[in-house]
Amino acid sequence: MNIGVLGGGAWGTALAQAFASDGTPVRLWAREEEVVAAINDRQRNPLFLPSAELAPSIVATGDIAAMDSLPILLVVAPAQHLGKVLAGLSDRPRDLVLCSKGIEAGTGRLMADVAKSALPQAEIAVLSGPTFAHEVAAGLPTAVTLACAGGEAQWQRLCSVLSRPMLRPYYSDDVVGAEIGGAVKNVLAIACGVVDGLGLGQNARAALIARGYAEMTRFGLALGARADTLAGLCGLGDLVLTCSSTSSRNFTLGKALGEGMSAAEALSGKLSVAEGAHTAPVLADLASKRGIAMPIVAAVARLLAGQAPAQQVVAELLARPLRAEGELA
Repeated sequence: MNIGVLGGGAWGTALAQAFASDGTPVRLWAREEEVVAAINDRQRNPLFLPSAELAPSIVATGDIAAMDSLPILLVVAPAQHLGKVLAGLSDRPRDLVLCSKGIEAGTGRLMADVAKSALPQAEIAVLSGPTFAHEVAAGLPTAVTLACAGGEAQWQRLCSVLSRPMLRPYYSDDVVGAEIGGAVKNVLAIACGVVDGLGLGQNARAALIARGYAEMTRFGLALGARADTLAGLCGLGDLVLTCSSTSSRNFTLGKALGEGMSAAEALSGKLSVAEGAHTAPVLADLASKRGIAMPIVAAVARLLAGQAPAQQVVAELLARPLRAEGELA
């Protein structure tokens, strides 16, 4: 067995299913005892991905030590818990493929930095792109970016193991760009959900996606990402998908905010995490400190903090000074 998945939520379960669908053995670690039992006994994850019938070659465990010997680990723990999860592993050479999208609260670190701090000997890669878990689990065609800090040697090692006919990875060596695309799009998806919740129409959502992409690009370039990465699957591709469907947890959160719910009400009782809610305040703070204009991100952060209602933050965005489209703000 070569492949392990850390995280038994919807996305972790979908990835395990994608790799196990041809009979490949996959070991999946989940924190929830009921998830482990249901996968092993009934090939189901009724808590997080009830629609999928899982391959019998997926073996679930609640013991993270059982994952330690595997040479390839896909890390799908929520972004804010990634460091704690990785602390349960020994530090030795292995491939860590990060599939969580976010920025660590309190430190402002991207997931690759968190992982490298926890396990210095690991070789880091980032898998990101336009992916809904239920579609991947169902075997529908999906393309992703696989950004490898170890360059082409790591790519060749991983792509032969992780590629499937219906799951096609594209190579990049821009780990920073892949991470920023995934983190920023979650916040922008909340903004698009707000537009939908307020009933502002498709024109407004399209404009928001375009202006949000400009913010993503400004932030990414300032942190060393490449523009072509942000224009690819893990940037623009993921942004378009997540900003256009209620299958997105972040879009659904924004829609609830636009319809008048508070952030606390919209987030309460949810099993799955809307990462954009954690990322927005951190991202807004990082942008402000670096002097990077991200008015949409700042508006989402204010809305989540309860500093203004949805109608007000949208009105403030519409009242910003008129300027040329290519200018920085």
